[in-house]
Amino acid sequence: MKTRLLLLSIAAALVAACGKPGPAPLQGYVEGEYVRVAAPFAGTLIRLDAARGQDVAAGAPLFALEAENEDAARREATERVKRAQAQVDDLRKGKRPTEIEAVRAQLGQAQVAAGLSERDYERQLDLVKKGFVSQQRADESRSQRDADRQKVQQLSADLETAKLGSRPDEIRAAEAEAAAARESLAQADWRLRQKTVAASVGGTVVDTLFVKGEWVPSGSPVVSLLPAGNVKVRFFVPETALGAVRVGQKVALACDGCATGLGGEVSFVAPQAEFTPPVIYSKDSRAKLVFLVEARPAADAAGKLHPGQPVDVTLQ
Repeated sequence: MKTRLLLLSIAAALVAACGKPGPAPLQGYVEGEYVRVAAPFAGTLIRLDAARGQDVAAGAPLFALEAENEDAARREATERVKRAQAQVDDLRKGKRPTEIEAVRAQLGQAQVAAGLSERDYERQLDLVKKGFVSQQRADESRSQRDADRQKVQQLSADLETAKLGSRPDEIRAAEAEAAAARESLAQADWRLRQKTVAASVGGTVVDTLFVKGEWVPSGSPVVSLLPAGNVKVRFFVPETALGAVRVGQKVALACDGCATGLGGEVSFVAPQAEFTPPVIYSKDSRAKLVFLVEARPAADAAGKLHPGQPVDVTLQ
């Protein structure tokens, strides 16, 4: 009985060994899409908060450049806003109480003078009727009366104007100047904020390209980040197997020293063929056409892969 069981086990093993082998893994390598963080303005690097190999979260400070000029420009813009707003407020107000009282006093004096000239004109008319004075004297008195009346009307209008603010057009012009000053302040504030740079995305600090005290030209990257989502695996599929590859297809990943069970999915299939690149050391397929395929590792696998690392890819 034992001999029979042993023979059956050996036969099953032979059958299994002769079964159809699984698909051969494809050669590939890990590549990273780096985020190079820079400031839009030049300046001396006065603070470097990031270090190589450090994991940073989105919004974490990375570096700062000297900002004396931008800070002064912001203070100047702030004072311009205050001045423009003060002009708007002043135009919306009427005259000061003491100025209004002065106009009112002038109006009272003019009213008194008008009353006096009115009575003098009446007397002159009476004297003309009695023949004591000429008509010319009455005409002069009437002219003075009319001038005093107009003076009263002028000062009455001045008093009403003093109680009002400036003209609407002047107020709108001042409001436009105040709005322009606020926009200039916003620009100065934005320039000042650009001198202190934070991480736009979370990731690992791959490299720092300047040291503290160096002059950083505008737009030059200071810190290079690699987010976990920017890690991808590139491999090449022979033309004969291209029909079995599709975007979204699951793949298994294996590399030296990596844990088992790493996976991902295909994110890109090249539309054009190319010759086997020299990174694939296979004499049998060197002259064959292949297609570039990219796969995004799963979230738990991305942090375990490093750019430049060779990877074996198995299509699921």
